[in-house]
Amino acid sequence: MSTSQTDIRSDVQAIRSNPRTQVLIIGGGINGIGTFRDLALQGVDVVLVERGDYASGASSASSHMIHGGVRYLENGEFRLVKESVQERNRLLRLAPHYVKPLPTTIPIFSTFSGILSAPLRFLTHKSGKPKERGALLIKVGLLGYDSFSRDGGTVPRHKFVGRKKSLAKLPKLRPDVKYTATYYDAAVENPERLALDLVQDALATGPHARTANYVEAVGANGDPVVLRDTVTGETFEVTAEVVVNTTGPWTDLTNAALGEATRFMGGTKGSHIVLDNPELYEACAGGEVFFENNDGRIVLIYPLNGRVLVGTTDLEADPSEPALCTEEEVDYFFELVGHVFPTITVERPQIVYRYSGIRPLPGHGDTAPGFVSRDYRIEQASFGSSKTVTQLSLVGGKWTTFRALAEHLANDTLALLGRSRTVSTTDLAIGGGVGFPQTPAAVTNWVKANGADLGEERTRILLARYGTNAAKVIAHIVAAEETDAPLATLPGYSTAEIGYLMGEHTVHLSDLVLRRSIIAFVGSLDQAVFDELSELAAAAHGWSPERLADERAQAAENLRFFHGIVVEASNKTAAGAVN
Repeated sequence: MSTSQTDIRSDVQAIRSNPRTQVLIIGGGINGIGTFRDLALQGVDVVLVERGDYASGASSASSHMIHGGVRYLENGEFRLVKESVQERNRLLRLAPHYVKPLPTTIPIFSTFSGILSAPLRFLTHKSGKPKERGALLIKVGLLGYDSFSRDGGTVPRHKFVGRKKSLAKLPKLRPDVKYTATYYDAAVENPERLALDLVQDALATGPHARTANYVEAVGANGDPVVLRDTVTGETFEVTAEVVVNTTGPWTDLTNAALGEATRFMGGTKGSHIVLDNPELYEACAGGEVFFENNDGRIVLIYPLNGRVLVGTTDLEADPSEPALCTEEEVDYFFELVGHVFPTITVERPQIVYRYSGIRPLPGHGDTAPGFVSRDYRIEQASFGSSKTVTQLSLVGGKWTTFRALAEHLANDTLALLGRSRTVSTTDLAIGGGVGFPQTPAAVTNWVKANGADLGEERTRILLARYGTNAAKVIAHIVAAEETDAPLATLPGYSTAEIGYLMGEHTVHLSDLVLRRSIIAFVGSLDQAVFDELSELAAAAHGWSPERLADERAQAAENLRFFHGIVVEASNKTAAGAVN
């Protein structure tokens, strides 16, 4: 990629100019970011580096669920389920701008199925011959699930109904359904932006917290860690008292680069597709349909951001290879939809987005993928050949428990530093969740207080999109020297708003379309939108025609290869150059 003066980033310079820190966190997925925020709140001098964009690896490939993991009960992971349910309820309070309650319905086609096989699965963690769970087994599980959620009734208890009421609520369900069980979990509408909120929370604590994306750990030189800026290719060193590896499914590969051979990880691949299918969207009746398929894999179908998310697979994966949603997996997803909604037709042209990622699971030998523990642990060792630096490696972890995990990892780090916790994150609202209005009257009041310059309709859109951080977006729009105007190709966004997003640690065009917004996720990224966003991104960062051509080519290839979105990289830009 062509480089220029604009590639000399202030966040990288802040690290290079002061290459000593107490803690270096390698890996800016949700768990690394959560730990970064927690340590920053304690006043620890902490640096976070991420080889790609924030939350662009495993954290970008989730099912968008904040859930207790009802099926983990069968694995005997009671501690994890209890923590997950409590953290789900907590995130509904701390991040209400992005985390929303989601009614989840299990269609049940038998009464006693699975009663005999469940104990064997519990004891052996082998899948054996898959069998759908019957009503009795599901009822027992949901009673246990509800028992972990006794904190003031954040979400309602589960409900069981028979065939008649089930079909009245979900008339497109298979007609042989006997019962449905409905309980509540939560969905995170825009996980990448929630992760970015955590980054901003950390940086707001002061200059002792520093971070840079597109910086990777490539080796060790005694005590220092050797880092490489992937934009310029330049390397530099950082020395820390504690090195924390939170690179998820790539933990072993990172340790190998740092000079230590480990075999902690054994992740599995999970893929999803996003459908523009109004009939399926309506059939979900505003909630998730969740069940176990005949092959033992968990299936979810639910409305999200105006589309329908369908997932997921659970396949062995090699973290050294890119994770892709294959055509075989697409066929599998279509079969799943037909399994519960037999009269609804789903076709490939309805797929607006596809994605895949590797779960950061521990090594599991011959344990069936679906039974691999979703819990986490922390491995401690000396850092390489150093006699003074300690390394912590995170094994496992998931979106739902990131706050509790970060608290645990931060506590271990504080102990190594000889420090005590001074700030609790237990009840600390996240980013745009601070002061977020949660009733219609409160929303109206917030809009009146903050929307004088942009008007009520636009202010409501920004509040829904960014939480109370919308106030910062509004201030940027109002202060912008250029006259703000709706995008010609996507009037739900504006030119100054895109300028604001480009200032949020946005290094590449792909960051803008995939993680600073949900434009690609919902299928809004056609050629005209891609062209207009490219020009706005180039203007915001002062890219040369050559850099813009590189950015367009890189983004177009990423969109095609990983997400099934086809746009042309070449385009006549506003400046008249042909890229």
